[in-house]
Amino acid sequence: MAQAEEARARLIAAHGLPAEAVELVPVTASGDKVLDRPLAEIGGKALWTKELDAWLLAGEIDFAVHSAKDVETLRPAEIAIAAVLPRENVGDVLIGATSIAALPDGARVGTSAPRRAAQLLNKRPDCRIVPYRGNVATRLAKLAAGEADATLLAAAGLNRLGQGETGHALDAEEWLPAPGQGAILIECRADDDAMREALAAIDHAESRAAVEAERALLSALGGNCHSPIAALTRHEGGMLVLRAALFSPDGAFRCDGEARFAAGDTTGPYGLARDLLARAAPEIRAHFDGPATA
Repeated sequence: MAQAEEARARLIAAHGLPAEAVELVPVTASGDKVLDRPLAEIGGKALWTKELDAWLLAGEIDFAVHSAKDVETLRPAEIAIAAVLPRENVGDVLIGATSIAALPDGARVGTSAPRRAAQLLNKRPDCRIVPYRGNVATRLAKLAAGEADATLLAAAGLNRLGQGETGHALDAEEWLPAPGQGAILIECRADDDAMREALAAIDHAESRAAVEAERALLSALGGNCHSPIAALTRHEGGMLVLRAALFSPDGAFRCDGEARFAAGDTTGPYGLARDLLARAAPEIRAHFDGPATA
């Protein structure tokens, strides 16, 4: 809802509309209904989109607001990405310790994200992963109740909820985020030209280019909700520089790579995917279906 509020505020500001001109329609996604199991076990990222997709295609809503990292790379042809809002902080925040190194020996760390779990175990194989889902308030309550010694949350989510001072920010260059993290993605019906034009006014070109590059990498890798992958895009000299790391789920194996390419050039992310999978250990490759070709 915080993301939807931001989208509405930007849209009414861009077009000089009154607040009541854009109605927020709350939709409870399956991902918010089933909290006792990892997403990968109950349907993956589609759990965040299927209800909104149905409402959108039925004409009950005109556009849908998502966290970019929660949207599948393969989307229905009838749905178009109309805008990507200016990207927030892409990094993670550690709550319960001042750094990964400062976690106590054998610390229980709450997360159900394969990327966070594998990256943590790669750096701290002594730690134990505790399955952990729910919204920010739920996760913080679980931590306070002693269900884990520490947890990891997206800085963007905390900032949007006015809790930006919570925890300790991790350097995104050292602790790579999830593809699409920190970005709000807005979809509408592909044939709704008027809505696509209206939403284009709040599309942020630099954020869109970075998110599209990371989504192209995911698509080329053939990853899924079980596939631990981290990625970070930066703009440098008019080009995009995409860093990525693949992990085995237990964190024992890691493969890093980087590519430099122009915005919109999918051959860059696809080439990086091929390079990573060519060099990755079998324990990593088993969790990816790529490489694909551009």
